[in-house]
Amino acid sequence: MPFTSNATPPAIMTVSQLNRATSQLLGEHFMSVLVEGEISNLSIPASGHWYFTLKDTNAQVRCALFKNQQRRYMPKPENGSQVIVKAQVSLYEPRGDYQLIVESIEAAGDGALRKAFDALKRKLADEGLFAERHKQQIPALPNCIGVITSPTGAALRDILTVLKRRFPAIPVIIYPVAVQGDNAKGDIAKTIATANENPLCDVIILGRGGGSLEDLWAFNEETVARAIFASAIPIISAVGHETDFTIADFVADLRAPTPSAAAEHATPDSQEWRGQFSALEIRLRQHIQRNLRQQQQSLDWLSKRLQQQHPGQKLARNAQRMAELELRLKQGILLKLRHSHSLIEAKTALIWQHNPAVTLSSHKQKLLYLHQRLVKAQTHKLETLDQCLLNSSQTLQAVSPLATLNRGYALAVRPASGEIIRSTAQLAIGDVIQTQLAQGRFTSQISTIDPA
Repeated sequence: MPFTSNATPPAIMTVSQLNRATSQLLGEHFMSVLVEGEISNLSIPASGHWYFTLKDTNAQVRCALFKNQQRRYMPKPENGSQVIVKAQVSLYEPRGDYQLIVESIEAAGDGALRKAFDALKRKLADEGLFAERHKQQIPALPNCIGVITSPTGAALRDILTVLKRRFPAIPVIIYPVAVQGDNAKGDIAKTIATANENPLCDVIILGRGGGSLEDLWAFNEETVARAIFASAIPIISAVGHETDFTIADFVADLRAPTPSAAAEHATPDSQEWRGQFSALEIRLRQHIQRNLRQQQQSLDWLSKRLQQQHPGQKLARNAQRMAELELRLKQGILLKLRHSHSLIEAKTALIWQHNPAVTLSSHKQKLLYLHQRLVKAQTHKLETLDQCLLNSSQTLQAVSPLATLNRGYALAVRPASGEIIRSTAQLAIGDVIQTQLAQGRFTSQISTIDPA
């Protein structure tokens, strides 16, 4: 549009001023952006800076990542890689080229997966699935080892090789599963549950070989994590390489850096055990030999005691003693018989000297006389007692209450207490009294009282 005479012409800028103003405007408006695209025209000069073009199907933009912004964990860009860059929009003033000053690079797709990984990790950690108090002890010598992995992967070969080398006597159960793909998470979780429903093994190795974050993603699924946590059988996680970490590693009872390391953790070293067994065998032999020596010494001592107290010797001594006692007994019996015979002869002579036949007749006469006197005395005594009894009966009859009652008198008493009524002063109207007659008694109630 041509200038008119009354219009104020715009200020004239130099190219440098224009580029500087544009650079400031872009920097203020686009301080930090995330851009996805394909890397091309990658150049890494001796300075160490990375220069490349980020493009899609319709456009492209130059990019620069300076050496001081590069991080050791940042993937090195390659032509054809699909990436997401975090950058500041800028303008390279000397040439007027519009470009991105890159701060970080991550593979496209990994960024979303990494965010999901971090979110699930925080969630499960808050629920306590990673807590040490839930970790189960790995058995020192398992009776059987279960391996959950791909049947065709190198991880299975590594595990079996180590198990065979370290302790070939332990049986191994292989649970084949898919370790990658859409069905992997359900397959792994179901297999863990199946192993627990029929617990044939004491420890489970869960693993696979290395790969990208996307390749290992089945072991970052919540379904798999909760299946590991619910397992009553201890689980060793061995997913990927030493630098790879998955959610399964945090939930498992033990994390091994590689499948081979997991096999070493699951089994003892048979060589070491053989050495321990050899040492124990030596100790056992020494202990047995020491005990045998002690028992032999005890046996020798007991044999000597047995010889000293042998029943044959004891019987011989007792037989000798018995013979001596038998001889003494015979001598004693003979001596006793002779003494008794002499005593009998002496007593017999004494008896004949005091023969009772002489005095027996006079004693019989005296006994007869005494018997007659006794009969007379008894008869006299009985007659005297009979007369006494008669006199006493007459006296008792005279003073007996029954005799008084037979003469027409009566005896009044209170039925409850047995108190004898002697005066009307003891009575009151309505009292019940019992009256004893010579023959029978009757009960009456006082209705009138006539004082004497």
